[in-house]
Amino acid sequence: MARPKVDLLLSGASEVITCAPDAYNPVGRLREVDIAVRGETIAAVAPRAELERVFDLSGAEKIALDGKIAAPGFVDCHTHLVFGGSRAREYAAKMTRTAQEVTALGIPSGIQATVQMTRASSRETLANSAQRILERMLRCGTTTVESKSGYGLSLERELELLQVNRVLQGRQPVDIVSTFLGAHDFPADVPRQDYLDCLIKEMIPQVAQEGLAEYCDVYCDAGYYTVDETRRILEAGERWGLRPKVHVDAYANIGGSAVAADLRAVSADHLNYTARSEMARLAQAGVVGVVMPGLDFAVRHPRPFDARAMLAEGMELALATDFCPACWMESMQMVMQLACRLYSLSPEEVLLAATSGAAHALGLRDRGVLAPGFLADIQIWDLPSFEDVIYRIGSNAVVTVVKRGRVFRF
Repeated sequence: MARPKVDLLLSGASEVITCAPDAYNPVGRLREVDIAVRGETIAAVAPRAELERVFDLSGAEKIALDGKIAAPGFVDCHTHLVFGGSRAREYAAKMTRTAQEVTALGIPSGIQATVQMTRASSRETLANSAQRILERMLRCGTTTVESKSGYGLSLERELELLQVNRVLQGRQPVDIVSTFLGAHDFPADVPRQDYLDCLIKEMIPQVAQEGLAEYCDVYCDAGYYTVDETRRILEAGERWGLRPKVHVDAYANIGGSAVAADLRAVSADHLNYTARSEMARLAQAGVVGVVMPGLDFAVRHPRPFDARAMLAEGMELALATDFCPACWMESMQMVMQLACRLYSLSPEEVLLAATSGAAHALGLRDRGVLAPGFLADIQIWDLPSFEDVIYRIGSNAVVTVVKRGRVFRF
C-alpha cells in the first residue's frame, strides 16, 4: 500500500511548541520532532524515523529550521481593523493633557472622530490601509484576525466595512473572521431609538442575508449600550444566525457580564471591572474571556484587568491586540510581553491565550495547536529558547510563517 505523500516538511527545530498541553507539559514542548504538512493541514508532528515509516517524504518541500523554534500561528481575536484616518494627534496630546483639554484644543477624539474619518474614506482606501496592517501582522506571526465593523454607524457604511473584510480575505493570506459591531456607539445624527430599530430590524437581517459576518457584538458600558439594549441586539443577532460576542465591563460594571453568561456568548471582552462572582458565571457558561493588555497600556487604564482572578475562577483566557485607532498595536508578541510583566502571567499561559485560547474565542477548533488535523498555521522563531519570546521586549522573533501550508519567509 502506497504511503501518503507529504507536501511540506519542517525539520531541525530545537523544539516544537504544540500548544497541546498535558499535566506535565503545559504548552506541549517537544524536541527531536519534525512537522509534516499535507495540503492545508498538519499530517503529523513526530520523530523523522516515524514520519519516514508512515509517509512518502520524497516530493516534499523541505525547510531546515536549523535550531529555530516552531509554534502555532497567533490568533488575534479582537481587532477593529477597518477604519479611516488616524488619531495620532489625540493620542499624543493625551500624554500630557486630560480628555477635556484635548477637546478644548479642537482635536477630534473618540469613536465619533473615527466615524467621521471612516465615512470620508473610500472603500479602496479602507481596504488598502487594512491590507498593509495585515501584512505587518503576518510578519509578526499572526495567521488569523477577527475584524469588527463599528466605525460606520449607518446601514450603508456598516455593510461597507464588512464588505471590506470580504475583499481583504481575497487579497492576502491571513484568515479574516468578520464581526458585526454596529452597536459600537450611537451615531450623532440619528435619534437613539431610531438607530436601535435600524440595528435590529435592518442591519442585522441584511448582514446575515449577505453572509457578511459570523458574530454580532455590542459595546455594553456606561455611556454606550445598556444591558437591556445589549440583550435585545444580541438576541436579534442569534435569531439571524449571528453568534454573540460582547464588550463588557471596560470602564464600568453595568451588568453586561450577566448577559454574556445568560446567552452563552462565545467571548466576553475587556473585563476590567468584572466581579469574581461574574467571572465564575462566565466560566460555568463556557464564555472565553478576551483580555487586552495593549489597550490598557495605550489608554493608561485606571483599572487593569485581573487575569489571575479569571484563571482562578476557571475561565479560559484569550489574548488580543485590540488593534484600533486608540491602540495601534500589531504584534501579538508585544501583547504577550505586556501580559507577562504587567499581569503576572507565565510565558506558557500567555502563549496558550494567544493561540488555542484565542481560537476558541472565535469558536474555532481547527487552529492554534500543532497536531494532526489542525490547520498548518505555523510560525518560526529565531530564538535560543521559548522564554526569549517574552524576554526580548519589542523585538520580532518571526523569520518564517506557514499559513494553510503556504510558506512566507521574511
